[in-house]
Amino acid sequence: MLEEVILSNLLLNEEYSRKVVPFLKEEYFSQQQHRVVYSLIDEYIKKYNGLPTKEALVIELSEKTGLSEQVFNEAKSTVVALAPSDTQIDWLLDNTEKFCQDKAIYNAIMQSITIIDDKTGNASKGAIPKILQDALGVSFDSSVGHDYLQDSDIRYDFYHRKEDRIPFDLTLLNSITRGGLPRKTLNVILAGTGVGKSLFMCHAAANNLCQNRNVLYITLEMAEEKIAERIDANLLNVSIDELMTLPKESYDKKINKLREKYVGKLIVKEYPTASAGSAHFRHLLNELRIKRNFVPDIIYIDYLNICSSSRIRAGSNVNSYTYIKAIAEELRGLAVEFNVPLVSATQTTRSGYSNSDIDLTDTSESFGLPATADFMIALIKSDDLNELDQIMIKQLKNRYNDPNINKKFVVGVDRPKFRLYDVEESAQNDILDGPVFDKTPYGAGSSSDFKEKLKGLLS
Repeated sequence: MLEEVILSNLLLNEEYSRKVVPFLKEEYFSQQQHRVVYSLIDEYIKKYNGLPTKEALVIELSEKTGLSEQVFNEAKSTVVALAPSDTQIDWLLDNTEKFCQDKAIYNAIMQSITIIDDKTGNASKGAIPKILQDALGVSFDSSVGHDYLQDSDIRYDFYHRKEDRIPFDLTLLNSITRGGLPRKTLNVILAGTGVGKSLFMCHAAANNLCQNRNVLYITLEMAEEKIAERIDANLLNVSIDELMTLPKESYDKKINKLREKYVGKLIVKEYPTASAGSAHFRHLLNELRIKRNFVPDIIYIDYLNICSSSRIRAGSNVNSYTYIKAIAEELRGLAVEFNVPLVSATQTTRSGYSNSDIDLTDTSESFGLPATADFMIALIKSDDLNELDQIMIKQLKNRYNDPNINKKFVVGVDRPKFRLYDVEESAQNDILDGPVFDKTPYGAGSSSDFKEKLKGLLS
């Protein structure tokens, strides 16, 4: 019987005991005498940090109160019968883990039935999902942290492992992110109304499709068809106005070329504004996987502030800081759960809209959003930039690279085709990007203007 094998190895196999004791529970054992023996072994290991002998167990058992004579005798017989075995430890661990999982699920179902049948109203049916979730989550996770000295090889391999990233088609964006967006991250675009948040995300989504990636674009602001229209303009190389007059034959021809050229998929899903949050998106991802065999490599959400929170009920008496921060945390958790980079956007404050040098403090509604994001950039436009068909990108937060390198730069923008492109290197010359002082030794280095003034003072 597996329960007796588990008890024997708990008593006589220290390697096995150290690995399974944190996960075993008394209620997993079906027979009373086995529960008694397990509780004695568990208490001894936790108290003395070692395995008990049979003699010690018998003594502990004789001092235990509240046992009937039958249970005492059966428990004593169980202890005496425990014997060492040559069973392979990997097999033992696998079957013990399965034993714990099966018992946890069984106990959770029985507990849920008890709650459902309760007529007193004392038991809350709302607790059932959490009970079942905890049972389904039972697993032998042996990791209790990274041992700095013992795990140095693992750490070295991590340093030199090439991380899977989703690259941009814009040189400087790839440069500041070390090759693109890593998985399990939240990346946010900050801009005022009409500056180009959706344009940026539509362009990036179209580029990801051209990389043969699977892309999910969730919109809570515009209709699915309007987002697809913008991506059409980008990929088909026609302006929005030209799309309206493009003959069906020509349109089909262009789309068929895309089908032949790329194997990735791009799915656009629309939700009503402020009606969907991470729980809805999780359900959508599971549906797409089951119904369409579609697993995204990257997710775009247009945009974060008009999502709903899955933890905070709509209309609750909470401030915008707490509510938006909760949404950001939930979306980042979704990115981690599904192992994808998630890209979204947020609005600037009223003062930030006209600011030519946007900062993190210009984030609307909640400063908790930039605190949660892994990567955050601002899109800035001005009359001068509009004349040059350019838009400025400024780094606000960057966990992938030094944010002071290429802190500001410009990219070209073709608004009719919803497309961004690299500009000539000379276009970056007027962007003030560096510190006032250079990296020469202390007391000897400053800007050329400062040096000239200093000479004048000393002369």
